[in-house]
Amino acid sequence: MSDPVTFALTVLALLLGAAVLTALFSGAKALTSVAHVPLVIACGLSALLAIFLVSKVAGADTPQFVSAPVTWFAAGKFAANFTIAVDPLSAMMLAMITFIATFIAVFSSGYMRGEHGEPDAGYVRYFAVMSLFVFCMCGLVLANNFLLLVGFWEGVGLCSYLLVGYYYDKPSAAAAARKAFLVTRLGDTGFLLGIMLLWKLGGWHTDLTALFDHIAKNPPPTEQITAACLLLFCGAVGKSAQFPLYVWLPDAMEGPTPVSALIHAATMVTAGVYLVARCAPLFALAPDAQAVVAWAGGITALLAAFIALAQTDLKRVLAYSTVSQLGFMFLALGTLGAVSPVFAVVAAMFHLFTHAFFKALLFLASGSVMHAMGNVIDMRRFGGLRTVMPTTHLTFLCGAAALAGLPLLSGFWSKDLVLESLQFGAHSGHPHAGSFYLLMLVAMLTAGLTAFYTFRAYFLTFWGPTVVPEEAGHHAHESPSVMTVPLIVLAAGALFVGIVAEPFTHWFSGFVGRTPSIGLAAKLAGAAEVAHHFNWGIAGVSTLLAVGGVALAYMAYGAGGPERVPVPLAGVFALSRNKLYVDEVYEGAFVKPAEWLAVMARVFDLLLDSVSRVIAAVPRLVGVAVRPIQNGLVQFYALSMALGLAVFLSFVVFRAGR
Repeated sequence: MSDPVTFALTVLALLLGAAVLTALFSGAKALTSVAHVPLVIACGLSALLAIFLVSKVAGADTPQFVSAPVTWFAAGKFAANFTIAVDPLSAMMLAMITFIATFIAVFSSGYMRGEHGEPDAGYVRYFAVMSLFVFCMCGLVLANNFLLLVGFWEGVGLCSYLLVGYYYDKPSAAAAARKAFLVTRLGDTGFLLGIMLLWKLGGWHTDLTALFDHIAKNPPPTEQITAACLLLFCGAVGKSAQFPLYVWLPDAMEGPTPVSALIHAATMVTAGVYLVARCAPLFALAPDAQAVVAWAGGITALLAAFIALAQTDLKRVLAYSTVSQLGFMFLALGTLGAVSPVFAVVAAMFHLFTHAFFKALLFLASGSVMHAMGNVIDMRRFGGLRTVMPTTHLTFLCGAAALAGLPLLSGFWSKDLVLESLQFGAHSGHPHAGSFYLLMLVAMLTAGLTAFYTFRAYFLTFWGPTVVPEEAGHHAHESPSVMTVPLIVLAAGALFVGIVAEPFTHWFSGFVGRTPSIGLAAKLAGAAEVAHHFNWGIAGVSTLLAVGGVALAYMAYGAGGPERVPVPLAGVFALSRNKLYVDEVYEGAFVKPAEWLAVMARVFDLLLDSVSRVIAAVPRLVGVAVRPIQNGLVQFYALSMALGLAVFLSFVVFRAGR
């Protein structure tokens, strides 16, 4: 079992086994209360195996291990293989996913119970789908074949649909699930077209390692590889909720809060970022595609940060924050050809890594608040909870400080690495280097807004006089230890994982930077290698922005109580609270025309159906008219023939006589 591939396959087997075993619990009511156990055990063992796998890959001379191909399906000369690849990038993702999933599973075992500890009606279904989701996400990061990757990609989409719509009898939850599924399908259409184009450009290979090698040796025309990269990026835009397809993620907060922590903060929504990082050799050959990635990330980061400013739903503030931070990751990936691809990918993946800890923490802490407040999550209806829920308060504060980028915390180090990549890009010889100056200003402004809206939510929730909604029964209290212990563990990660992994040890960059595909991208891009040295100038500016945002939030909301918006900012806050009316614009520009088109198609279908029925009725009526002469008597048929012959001969004789 020393082979890294065996470790990875064991992880997949454990998670799939947990999903199947949990599903079997649905037939036994006595086992309902322990339906979370398979997921917790499978995730815990998988996390241990994944961490050991990281150490094995780190110590290997050649840090890539590919499984022997097993034919999945074949048609003629084409064959799709089931192959997985273990390298530093996939090993890091595997460890992060399983570690965080373990504590979210533990938290869920307490969250998905009622006030008296009784399991929710869908308790078994919830943990079965969660197990299947973690399995699909791990399969996605390990897949070494585009078609296999698509299979797991759609698997996480299906699980997201089922979990967002977990409360399916609630109209808003059902609508949110449909919206998430349909919007991400738009991006997936481009993703599939991109894979087909790459299949042609890559010598008919679908295995990633073979495809990358073929394209490296036989670079296709720039416009074709650019088109392929942009089509792949469509899938990333949908899955990672980037502009213009970001609108599904805030509505997805209708699902249980641990779902938001796992799927919509730490795993599924980062799949698009991982896809671009994994396909770095392709994007290295397409400077225009890199620029599109950077601008999509910059626009999304600023747009989502602005919308988060005035939201009153605590979970939606965090949802828009997730969209914004994903934009930060794409900003770094967009500099792939301007700086060393190793630096750009490391910057993006390091922010993905730290973000998983503090954003999962913030979502779980908001779930703890929601659990104590009788499922109320509107910040206008509660406040001053720091004395009522001290553990939740302190852990939320740790996550908020990390998200805001306050010095020495995890978010501080990873955010500065992204800003540093933009600075290097602005001073490079990249065709779009000039745009990186503007994008760096966008990133700086986004960082300031992030600190403000994060601490606005913190102060509204935990400061001021204690206010508890009536749904909580006026006896709100701290969540049980099964929920607070995961908060404490993730809070430790939000505080220390950044400083341990990168700024002084450079362990993260040294490990992930050894990924062979990233090294190939560096060779193809021809960009000079850029070493990371802590930039005090960028750190100073980002610190001022973070501290300034926190200070403004404290001055406006530190006293607690109802929100008071200054008159000059009323219009700005109205735009933010109404999400810049983007949903309304989409409704008028796309949804309503599509509905009218569907109505017209239905009318046309009914009309066409009616015409076809009329046409079909004509021979039926003729048949009814002539049916009486078909009586089955042979002598009658002979008489009819004789009479017919007589009439015919009479007609001939008559014509001849004339």
